[in-house]
Amino acid sequence: MLNLIFVVVLSYLVGSIPTSIILSKLVKGIDIRQHGSGNAGGTNVFRVMGWKWGVLTIILDAVKGAIAVVVVARLYLDNFPFNNITPFDDFTLVQIICGVAAVIGHIWTVFAGFRGGKGIATALGFLLTLITIDMLFALIVFTITVTLSRYISLGSLTAAVSLPIILVIRENVFDVEIPGYQTILPFVIGLVLLVIYTHRKNIDRLIKGSENKISLFKKK
Repeated sequence: MLNLIFVVVLSYLVGSIPTSIILSKLVKGIDIRQHGSGNAGGTNVFRVMGWKWGVLTIILDAVKGAIAVVVVARLYLDNFPFNNITPFDDFTLVQIICGVAAVIGHIWTVFAGFRGGKGIATALGFLLTLITIDMLFALIVFTITVTLSRYISLGSLTAAVSLPIILVIRENVFDVEIPGYQTILPFVIGLVLLVIYTHRKNIDRLIKGSENKISLFKKK
């Protein structure tokens, strides 16, 4: 049990690394939370510092999620302390728990007064290791939405909502056997609800037409 707590806490701390805050201070000498939307995430870095730094922030945030799943989870050496009723083996279940912990760390980072990003990139990083094909389809949805609308928040929301739909279609329409489908689907739906919650202000601005668009060619 102590070993499980250790990897969960370590995953949370990895997810808590405030990438956008560190980069904004190193590159521009600013606190990204005091500019733009005030959010410590890749989208705000994209708006305030330009697309190159925004993309770098998103990649680094995704890497945090991947590290939690691929590296930190492997530090779990005990037998799972609870009855595992999922179709996943114990290690995969630990990977999922570590990935979720990293996302929570990104959203509520202990290193920045519990004011972090919105969890999209970190969730992307760890889900890519578990449902790679489905996530690639969701990334296509994100890319198309952002290209057409120039709203990163809308792209993030659309991609997140599309993910469980993609899972359902691949499993039930195209008869693709997705490992642990019955467990991963409700888990993904829960993650989507969390993403919607963290984007509630963006949704309000999108409805009111006051959400900021991004320019792919903006130079900072």
